[in-house]
Amino acid sequence: MKPLEGINVLEFSTMVTASFSAMMLAEQGANVIKVEPLELGDPMRYLGSSKGGISALFANCNRGKESLRLDLKAEAGKDIIKALAATTDVVLCNFRPGVMDTLGLGSEALRAINPRMIYGAVSGFGTKGPDKDKPAYDPVIQAQAGFTAAQGHHNNGHEFVRNLNCDKITAYTVCQAVTAALYTREKTGAGQYIELSMMDAGLYYLFPDAFMHQTLLDDDAEQAPPLSALLYNLTLTKNGGVTLSAANEAQQVGMLTAVGLLHLFADERFNSSEKIVDNIDEFREIVAQKIATFDTDELLALLAENDVPAAKCLDYAEVLNHPQYAANSSLDTFEHPLMGNMRRVKPPAMFGGKRAEPASASPAHGEHTRQVLTRLGKSEAEISALLDQGVVKEL
Repeated sequence: MKPLEGINVLEFSTMVTASFSAMMLAEQGANVIKVEPLELGDPMRYLGSSKGGISALFANCNRGKESLRLDLKAEAGKDIIKALAATTDVVLCNFRPGVMDTLGLGSEALRAINPRMIYGAVSGFGTKGPDKDKPAYDPVIQAQAGFTAAQGHHNNGHEFVRNLNCDKITAYTVCQAVTAALYTREKTGAGQYIELSMMDAGLYYLFPDAFMHQTLLDDDAEQAPPLSALLYNLTLTKNGGVTLSAANEAQQVGMLTAVGLLHLFADERFNSSEKIVDNIDEFREIVAQKIATFDTDELLALLAENDVPAAKCLDYAEVLNHPQYAANSSLDTFEHPLMGNMRRVKPPAMFGGKRAEPASASPAHGEHTRQVLTRLGKSEAEISALLDQGVVKEL
């Protein structure tokens, strides 16, 4: 049994944050209905590589869901949502603050129908303050939560993490908050309203290490280089790139032994850990020049012999073919009815020593409209009338 079996989720969202969060809940057993606009649906359906009218990005964020194609502005559409709310455990939405309330489908309205409901509202910046009504995209949040500053540390500039980092960080934060609220409900019987912002989730995630210098506020606090300055370095070999993390004295000895530079410890610039830190750029340059004379596999073997944490920097194909992922059963392939042969990454958490299988294929736009309405008790005549009125649509 998956941990969230029997939990019903209604998702109102576009793009990644709530979609990815709801998919993670689905992969742990929840029943998820994704409510999509009538015409285009979630715009993520059309972004990037695609086949059969569905993008890989959408497919990677929407497994295990049913798609209900519905006009939220129509009174009959709102009535359908209110009927679904009676048996819904979790609502997730990531519209701008106030949108769901304007539609009459906010937390207060839906939780009046079902007080046991957990209502999770995700925004870009929060519900107050100067930016609350601004559109939020991942690069905007990265810029304002400190990610570009952290990535640009070495060249005193700014750089992005080149994937949807804050979107996905927020999705994980949503999942943790929802499961905590479900646990509270088991003890109290009451649901609750959860609100969180991408901006807050991004800062919370980044703060422990990236904001070390901004944590200790007294004048006598001793400042030291951030871990990113000590551990995250791309070092080039003759035929590739490696990362090596000599984080303590024993590992530094091992690293210098492996590359034939142990004599550096006799150099007055580097004869203590403190001096290495003080002269870290010069130390790294000497090591980098030496490492550039090695073949990658040769170097990694020497570092392993000396117990130094190190790895080759892999390209995408090498990642997918890594033997550790095969040992962990992290990936599989399957046949999607519209998208053809696809690769999936499995949920990372194992319960009872077993890795959960990925949820069913991502849905076509409106694929489950009729099924959802039938479960609500709508007759064929009523469904036909809703279709004719343009309140709902099928495929």
